[in-house]
Amino acid sequence: MEGPSGKYDATDAAAICEAASRPSMRFVPIKTCEQQGVMSLHRVRESLKEERTACINQIRGVLTEFGLAFGKSPKVLRSVLSDVIEDASNELSPTARLVMQRAFEHWRELDEHMRWCDRQIGQHVRSSSAAKRAAKIIGIGELCASAFTAGVGDFKQFKSGHQCGAWLGIVPRQDTSGGKIRLGRITKRDDDYLRTVLIQGAKAAVMTAEKRDDPNSRWLAQLTARVGWQKACVAMANKNARILWAVMTREEGFDPNHVSVKPQAKQSEFHRATASFGTTCTT
Repeated sequence: MEGPSGKYDATDAAAICEAASRPSMRFVPIKTCEQQGVMSLHRVRESLKEERTACINQIRGVLTEFGLAFGKSPKVLRSVLSDVIEDASNELSPTARLVMQRAFEHWRELDEHMRWCDRQIGQHVRSSSAAKRAAKIIGIGELCASAFTAGVGDFKQFKSGHQCGAWLGIVPRQDTSGGKIRLGRITKRDDDYLRTVLIQGAKAAVMTAEKRDDPNSRWLAQLTARVGWQKACVAMANKNARILWAVMTREEGFDPNHVSVKPQAKQSEFHRATASFGTTCTT
């Protein structure tokens, strides 16, 4: 027994082997080499973005120590940084100017690396028919479409769009006891990156919902006014996950004016027998 919760390695291994032999057991599909290559591109881009953010914060921190403060936007800092480095009237020391010049060059180099990643992602979307269909969904875009077609692969592994959303961790956590259903925050299960890019795309859809007149945008504008933009972003991400599943499994293009119709519930054998019995008695 190991760990604070008590873990039996031999027992766990035996349970895994027993579960794997069951016919109803589902396994994670193996990614192809092409999928792994595209996902490595996304991982590198994400690390470059984090490194760029750290570089910008470091530049801002050094300038603040010398009494030079600017707006929070990276565009504002970038537009004035060259003038600040060359301005001899400020309090920057010669060593600090050299450091800022080197950090600014590193910033621009990271921007160029990210632009290269974006070009490669765009090329992947243009070469994939599935990614093209996904990119046309409102709130998805090229980055999210490329990540999902490479990260998920075959969407038919999910039985429904709800199951796809649950796999992404953007559905409420359910705590049911005594017949009472309690819904909490989203579960945040599985891949953090896929969930992040999906919610980021949903934010763009929320911000521009009032400019569009399709059913989803009208619903989104009403939802934002009722519950706030943060919850609306998560709700839109969940809806986009279901739309993405439908588009990919049916291999059809996205129609913003499509209105889904719930299928009628299947009648059980008992209800069919009862209905036929009642008809027989009546006649």
